[in-house]
Amino acid sequence: MEYVTLGKTGLKVSKMGLGGIPVQKIDAEGTRKLVCKMAEAGVNYIDTARGYTVSEEYLGYALKGIRDKFVIATKSMARTKEAMAADIEKSLKNLRTDYIDLYQVHNPSMEQLDQILAAGGALEALQEAKAAGKIGHIGLTAHSTEVFGRALELNWVETIMFPYNIVENQGEELIAKCKEKNIGFIDMKPLAGGAIENGTLALRYICANPDVTIVIPGMAEEKELEENMKACLDPSPLSEEELGEMAAVREQLGTNFCRRCNYCAPCSVGINIPSVFLFAGYLNRYDLGDWARDRYSTLTAKASACIECGACEGRCPYHLPIRKMMKECAEQFGE
Repeated sequence: MEYVTLGKTGLKVSKMGLGGIPVQKIDAEGTRKLVCKMAEAGVNYIDTARGYTVSEEYLGYALKGIRDKFVIATKSMARTKEAMAADIEKSLKNLRTDYIDLYQVHNPSMEQLDQILAAGGALEALQEAKAAGKIGHIGLTAHSTEVFGRALELNWVETIMFPYNIVENQGEELIAKCKEKNIGFIDMKPLAGGAIENGTLALRYICANPDVTIVIPGMAEEKELEENMKACLDPSPLSEEELGEMAAVREQLGTNFCRRCNYCAPCSVGINIPSVFLFAGYLNRYDLGDWARDRYSTLTAKASACIECGACEGRCPYHLPIRKMMKECAEQFGE
């Protein structure tokens, strides 16, 4: 495994780490098997979040006896000092550890960032926890380039996490500035939230950019770990064939697609919005019509149940026209 320094944190991390969202799909024992396999392979970076339901808890169970082999990162959407202090304590308990290597402010808007920085804001709790040795370093995650750019000017920000992949390169110049400022850049959504089917191609693209410090694909199976490691450790330059495949992916997906970040939730009528769009993607892009319709039929609330309240659109960090997209999905699936 190749190791890199995570910016000004000084932490030595594997070039590829674990994105902890898919951990929610397995169980504690399955998570332990995956984490033990990571330890054997030398993958030492784990990212999770307070908002990933059971992810912290499963990882805490999995890390028993091998905690010292990993750099652990988590994050919270708390914006006040009180709420952030409570989340830090909860994370420590869930992860069964007395310190967390990197604690991140989770996807704030510009207005929320003002609140975090103000008196009584979340930053105070983070800095106090750092002084107490409960957390080692402080970072920030974002989905908007505006927040990314502002974070680069904040001296307490040691790492920044942002989406970067074959179809999302809007942060490329800012990623280069991270390297200039010695801020560790953590690449999330390398497969665009699952929209990019070819994981090897997706990771090859990202690892070809020397400004990316670490990439954290979501993984739930040992097979995925092995395939992703192979792609990330391949030093060969991108071939003409690969570049052609990447161009085809861009043409196919465009920019108007769901990354399954789930920030649109909860839907006021109970629609699982990311699942609707996922099944529509299989229906329209991957010639899996029967499978897509079968999976769609299991949804309790279908796209046609949308009442067009627009609450989801206000929460979507990619500003997708979700109401319009829901209408199209309802027409395609016939309900």
